[in-house]
Amino acid sequence: MRYLVTGGCGFVGSHAVLALLDSGHEVVVLDNLSTGHRDAIPSSVEFHCVDLMDRQETADVVGRSRWDGVLHFAALSLVGESMVEPLFYFRRNYVTALNLIEACVANGVNKLVFSSTAALFGGPERSKPIPETAPIQPGSPYGESKYMIERVLYWADEVHGLHSACLRYFNAAGADPMGRAGEDHRPETHLIPLTIDAALGRRPTLKLFGTDYPTRDGSCIRDYIHVTDLADAHLRALDQIHEQSVIYNIGNGEGYSNLEVIEAVERVSGKKVPWEAAPRRQGDPAVLVADSTTLQRETGWTPHYAELDRIVETAILWREAHPDGYAE
Repeated sequence: MRYLVTGGCGFVGSHAVLALLDSGHEVVVLDNLSTGHRDAIPSSVEFHCVDLMDRQETADVVGRSRWDGVLHFAALSLVGESMVEPLFYFRRNYVTALNLIEACVANGVNKLVFSSTAALFGGPERSKPIPETAPIQPGSPYGESKYMIERVLYWADEVHGLHSACLRYFNAAGADPMGRAGEDHRPETHLIPLTIDAALGRRPTLKLFGTDYPTRDGSCIRDYIHVTDLADAHLRALDQIHEQSVIYNIGNGEGYSNLEVIEAVERVSGKKVPWEAAPRRQGDPAVLVADSTTLQRETGWTPHYAELDRIVETAILWREAHPDGYAE
């Protein structure tokens, strides 16, 4: 099969590219490299440096080939930043997705896998795993922008037959177990790499945002899913949308607190993590844990790297091998 991957040089996108290649598929990547890295994907992969805000360039890339499907990862994804610049997030996430979806419809693409988010459920506090049927109550403009795209995809299917899989995943983490790709955000905002770098002495004391949440130790609880397991879910979702669209929540079903992440990094690395408490960040719910039983039942998917220590281990190995991140 031949697939187009937008945002394929980013963290999750690059691991999906590797999964597609490992399965024998042909992959073309479109990315503007605003946050991604060309070195995150093999040099042999056809690459187009295109900004999806450019409607014509997007249409040109989509229209120049026949695609068995499109996987859309390209987006801004920082909850805190979206609370400060909501209109910017709506423009960059919604308009870029709309340009891509229009190009797919115009060129007869009938399968699209969309990188959605658990931030759709960021409103009330929840203590139980969240199913796909939970009320949609985004707690941030980032989450709202993703839900707007889900609604566009719904109507693109109803009217034009563009089948989609909206994958609402939780906290992607870890690195390719073979060391081919890892996590390199600039600036880095994700807890596990920040904690690792603090343990390795590569950054100042870690700030823990919120220690007064109604949780077992006062810190936020999140569902961490290994990025390789997440990539596998995207491939399985492609196989599910021959005739209809689907929506899946993706996570381990296990929640780990921020303090438990610190403890895991200390166990795996053998080093102490210097940290200090900081105020809560606006838009951060106390608990986000996924109910992935629908995905498991319909696709046979199961996480192979479910243990937090294993996730942390792959992340540490990649960051130790790439102290400066990707080369460029």
